Amino acid sequence: MDVGILGSGDVAKVLAAGFLKCGHGVMVGTRVPAKLADWAKEYPRARVGGVGDTAKSAEVLVLAVKGTAAAEVLRAAGAANLAGKVVIDATNPIADAPPANGVLKYFTDLNESLMERLQREFAGARFVKAFNSVGNACMVHPQFSGGKPTMFICGNDDAAKSIVTGILDQFGWETADMGKAEAARAIEPLCILWCIPGLLRNDWVHAFKLLTRG
Repeated sequence: MDVGILGSGDVAKVLAAGFLKCGHGVMVGTRVPAKLADWAKEYPRARVGGVGDTAKSAEVLVLAVKGTAAAEVLRAAGAANLAGKVVIDATNPIADAPPANGVLKYFTDLNESLMERLQREFAGARFVKAFNSVGNACMVHPQFSGGKPTMFICGNDDAAKSIVTGILDQFGWETADMGKAEAARAIEPLCILWCIPGLLRNDWVHAFKLLTRG
């Protein structure tokens, strides 16, 4: 597939490299392409361009920016360029305020997720929540003694979730589909829980695993 990554931070670069490793075409869209100059030298098969061009050319998009910038970046990408596209939403609604005893603060509450806000504003896109509940060091081909970790996803479009599940299979994850977009109200706060060991003890190498009886 032709995959467009919206963002230029660590998460964006790790996921872009992961898609390249799995044989996909990759274009990284950023408002400041110069920020990716060194990274692009390391990954010459990747293209770097503007947000709008990236959204227009991609079959599947990954939104990998700070939650506070998510809506602004999608507006820059253009609603017409997003229409019909699968948008993997890796964002979390982390507020600018500092954490309290290792607990992040969010600018949403438990009755509304960031992904729901984005889905309402960009109704033509097919959002799927994924990659928000683990650190970038473990996003691609994670290795844990307990086996494959679980990535929790949700979204309103079943076909879009099937595409994302296939990507997660390639990236070495098992997938747990939690249902419609409202489930992002539960999935997004997993980032808060995931970050506590890191913020309190500098332990950033872990992931969630859903255990079932059969």
